[in-house]
Amino acid sequence: MKRLLALLSLVFVISTTTAQPRGLPDFTELAERQGPAVVNISTTQSARGVNQATPFPFDENDPAFEFFKRFIPRQPGGGAPREFENKSLGSGFIISADGYILTNAHVVDGADEVTVRLTDKREFKAKTIGTDKRTDVALIKIEATALPAVKLADISQLKVGEWVVAIGSPFGFDNSVTAGIVSAKGRSLPQENYVPFIQTDVAINPGNSGGPLFNMRGEVVGINSQIYSRTGGYMGVSFAIPIDVAMEIQNQLRASGKVSRGRLGVVIQEVSKELADSLGLAKPMGAVVNAVEKGGPADKAGLEPGDVLLKFDGKTINNSADLPRMVGITRPGTRSVLQVWRKGTTRDIPVTVGEMQDERQASARPSKNAKPTEQAANRLGLVVSELTAEQRRELKMTSGLLIEDVRGVASRADLRPGDIVIAVISKGATSEIKTVDQFNKILALFDKGSSVTLLIRRGEMQTFITIKGLNGN
Repeated sequence: MKRLLALLSLVFVISTTTAQPRGLPDFTELAERQGPAVVNISTTQSARGVNQATPFPFDENDPAFEFFKRFIPRQPGGGAPREFENKSLGSGFIISADGYILTNAHVVDGADEVTVRLTDKREFKAKTIGTDKRTDVALIKIEATALPAVKLADISQLKVGEWVVAIGSPFGFDNSVTAGIVSAKGRSLPQENYVPFIQTDVAINPGNSGGPLFNMRGEVVGINSQIYSRTGGYMGVSFAIPIDVAMEIQNQLRASGKVSRGRLGVVIQEVSKELADSLGLAKPMGAVVNAVEKGGPADKAGLEPGDVLLKFDGKTINNSADLPRMVGITRPGTRSVLQVWRKGTTRDIPVTVGEMQDERQASARPSKNAKPTEQAANRLGLVVSELTAEQRRELKMTSGLLIEDVRGVASRADLRPGDIVIAVISKGATSEIKTVDQFNKILALFDKGSSVTLLIRRGEMQTFITIKGLNGN
């Protein structure tokens, strides 16, 4: 009996020991080992302006400012042009013992002087090797040797939900350590087509920019770059540039001081469920081509508006945001293969990747609207008219209908007066629109409640727009 009780006691001890919940991870060793490779970066930029200093603490928009200005004299020299310095703070991390440092482009962009301070209080003037605004990556160099350098992670092993740690200088507080988890991978942000961001809930604030994001093995998985905030401070959503993207950029910056990117010369958009149905795709995926730049790589390869790009060099394009990244990292002049969905079938189209030039802003020329009429709306709720000879010459179009008014179900879609209806897409078939009568006959073939996808020209751009819930007659 005693032996049985002893055995039961042992089982109880083992079970309670193994059932105890795991505590939070210990970050002390990581911070101690990796902290010395993280640096504080301060920059100065000279500018010329007017000294607005006043002896009273009121904003110039405050009514009290005007009152006090009458009775309290301004300090001598106030209002005179003078040279002053803009200062900013950021973070960075050492990637090689001979002084190469990665940070954000926005930390050092336009700086006249960049100062790097190590954890041992040594300071160095840094040289900017190169910056890339599209990915927000910069490479700088200090003249030093035997520096502590970080280890880089295999980003493919990073998992959503795992612990990550940031070390940086928020608000100038050197070597501050914050921790959290990976919230998501491959995030696309507006105007940021070349970076599949890592989203975390690590506390990131101004001054953390350019600092490293570590996994629990002490390897860098990304560069802390942006926060989502309505106040300017931390709100639980921050974004980091994956380290593989950053290292590819730094390789080019180190070699030539600039980054060369591939381009196809197409305008694309996301494939929605409705658009996939219209194009005959089994599921929404890929990037649909809205327009092809005349004389560009895609045009020379034979791509057409309405094509859905499914793969680039064998890599699946799940979302439209995937394509710019894939093409961007391809060396200009490379002969690649696009898998394209066109009119219900897939085909492989070879294309020679071009080189992306400096940022250019296309100026869209608005179409010239015809005088509104009392014409009734069609089944979509659109009032349309055929282009005049003058409009066709101006727009360089031989067909298409001008939208004069948007009513009914069409008013729930992103359609506007002045848009041009180029074609109707249904089950992978594209019908070019030339006359109002033809347009109405095509619409008559759709059942009530159906969705209709239109190819629309707006200014110099083209886009696919789906209208849901077609009216009766």
